[in-house]
Amino acid sequence: QVQLVESGGGLVQPGGSLRLSCVASGFTLDYYAMGWFRQAPGKEREFVAVINWIGSITNYADSAKGRFTISRDNAKNTLYLQMNSLKPEDTAVYYCAAERTMFSIGSRRETDFGSWGRGTQVTVSS
Repeated sequence: QVQLVESGGGLVQPGGSLRLSCVASGFTLDYYAMGWFRQAPGKEREFVAVINWIGSITNYADSAKGRFTISRDNAKNTLYLQMNSLKPEDTAVYYCAAERTMFSIGSRRETDFGSWGRGTQVTVSS
């Protein structure tokens, strides 16, 4: 059974940092591009960042560029999102997801992702 479990969320002050993790079980994520999405209250889920299957290509939403870093450790079957200089508008539930097809360079489209975690809450507030 494919399972993705996010962790690392919490309450942080503006300007602070958090590191999200997503551990995969039931499959090996080695050959799949992995992404992070988020959903703020009252808003649709949106793309944050994606990394290709081998970790050589990354792509970020404009809101994340220069502040967030996506990475992966295939040996640990784990995906990460380092978030720095956090802003109140980063408050959301953050989801990790695995693409449906292998060896992708990484997509920004939700429909290209077939496995999703349940999310971890990130709240940025003073």
